[in-house]
Amino acid sequence: MSNSTTAIADKPHLGNELACYVQTDKLEMLLPAIQALEATHKIQYQAQKLAYHLPLGELQLSELVVYLPEGVLAADIESVRKTAIKSVLAWHKGYLSGQKADIAHTIEVLVFDIQFKSDIEESSNVADKDNQHGKYKRLKHDFPARYFMEDLIIDISDSGQPLQIFGWHDWQSILTALHTPCELWRFLRYRLEQLQQSAISHVPSFESEEALINNFVNSSTLFTQAIAIDNALIKYGMQDAPNAALIAMALAQKNHSPTSQMYQQHMQQAAILWSQLSSQMITTVSEKFIARKGREQQTELSHWQQQILDESLFSRHELIRTLYRHPKQQQSLQQQGYVVHQHSYERLGRHYVLIFYGQDAEGQHSKKAIQPNLAKIALDVATRLPIAELHHVIVLGIDFIIEAEDSFMDIDLWIQPVDAVSQRERQLSKQIQRLQQQSQK
Repeated sequence: MSNSTTAIADKPHLGNELACYVQTDKLEMLLPAIQALEATHKIQYQAQKLAYHLPLGELQLSELVVYLPEGVLAADIESVRKTAIKSVLAWHKGYLSGQKADIAHTIEVLVFDIQFKSDIEESSNVADKDNQHGKYKRLKHDFPARYFMEDLIIDISDSGQPLQIFGWHDWQSILTALHTPCELWRFLRYRLEQLQQSAISHVPSFESEEALINNFVNSSTLFTQAIAIDNALIKYGMQDAPNAALIAMALAQKNHSPTSQMYQQHMQQAAILWSQLSSQMITTVSEKFIARKGREQQTELSHWQQQILDESLFSRHELIRTLYRHPKQQQSLQQQGYVVHQHSYERLGRHYVLIFYGQDAEGQHSKKAIQPNLAKIALDVATRLPIAELHHVIVLGIDFIIEAEDSFMDIDLWIQPVDAVSQRERQLSKQIQRLQQQSQK
């Protein structure tokens, strides 16, 4: 536990992405043990719980903020901290006893924030945008593996779902470093495994969250899912050979090559760009949904948003790389327009159709010709694709616009859910389609 700080200022974009996965309203947590300290220690607290239905499982996130008067003794801070954690653990145990959720696909997390009240209205040292007037400063405290072995004696080696505890600063660092919901989920699983290993070996497996995050992002397991999907795409005949970029990145990571840091930087930049483009696409689509309104439409819009955000670092890298290849294409191709097929490297069965609008306004691939038919194109692609696991076809209509020295993308979006069908059913659909085309001729 260290002194107070306001070092972290910007809200990680992953925090915004998680918002679209919220499944329930905030559940207020009543913690009697902390309430008992309000008079004696002049403290206040806020505690709530949120459920995030992520693609890989359920993230149950509890948030506890304790406000202490500035100048409180270090011993009192530690006493309040211990009482607060025990109080949350007791509430958590009671909450789980009334739940029937599949704990194998649930992760329980507590983010514990301690803030100090101050009478100072302005402070030149305050950088936290949440506390612009200098009224609150945060205590930087952490919960490494040793804490769970020596200070918080709970059984984390059993089959139950233990509560993973983070200080506010460490949680913000995790959101900043991991970029995507699926990477966050895998890291939390990885951290739980490290805690369980520490409990069994009686040797702390990590000394700080920073070290653990670094180990995770530099492990070869970061590409395990992408490699599995790449192999499946070859099996289905969707591509002839392994993805060269994937092989290069995975080998660099496995061999701890100096180029692995460069690849990680590229993936991180792509993740942020994809997040920004996704936000723009959803904003544009939401304008069409507003006219219809209704809870059903809002649920559908949220589902669309979840589909495009459910992409790993490597998936986002490949999608962004495909988009930014366009300015380097031959001028004749840019004039005519063209189509590129891309597949999710996070989940087999999510397929992308990227249609780059041609500059010729009357051409076959012009925005005028394609934009009204995005839904029809999605259905046609869904019928033709030979992937039995196909579940969504995402069509992007991309218009590169150049104004003066600036260039930007205007992207139309359509997401088509696909019912699971057998390979035989898909083959019959394709045969019927061919017969219909022959009949028309």
